[in-house]
Amino acid sequence: MPRRFTPIMRHVLSATVQNVPGVLSHVSGMLASRGYNIDSLAVGETENPGLSRMTFVLRGDNRVLDQVRRQLEKIVTVVQVNDISSRDYVERDLMLIKVCAPAGAVRSQVKELADIFRGRIVDVSGDSVVVEISGTENKIEGFIDMMRPLGIIELVRTGRIAMVRGDEPGPVSEVNLAPADHAISPEALA
Repeated sequence: MPRRFTPIMRHVLSATVQNVPGVLSHVSGMLASRGYNIDSLAVGETENPGLSRMTFVLRGDNRVLDQVRRQLEKIVTVVQVNDISSRDYVERDLMLIKVCAPAGAVRSQVKELADIFRGRIVDVSGDSVVVEISGTENKIEGFIDMMRPLGIIELVRTGRIAMVRGDEPGPVSEVNLAPADHAISPEALA
């Protein structure tokens, strides 16, 4: 019997988690211990200070996606997991890239390319510039390809963040958790 080909797809998962110490370590450790590679991971607070959102980019077939979702949903600090790659969504990545750009023609070329890619120069030194650029993965990769011949000194990226399009708020907005126990009270800051 011939083997069926199962396509390897790119999945964007959004996990809403309680904003408590160790949750990132617990989630990433669980994925690593089961052999799942994370292409991209970004974590940050949400509109609710008691919650954070983790955005993962994973590659695999639908079976892998289902396994990852089930495993994530078993973790106590995970409130909700959504596969947003199956919906209409907006995705962005932020990058800072330092390139060789001595004053003159090369620096002008970097500025022109940054403008074309809707980036901006955020730092200038004698022989280099730092460009900030955000956008889709393809846009970021395209800018990197344009900078390679000039000489990339250093590069750092945030990882992808994503949000479902439309007016409807995500189910996470309805979750009402008290701020985490480790939060600092305003009185403690005074």
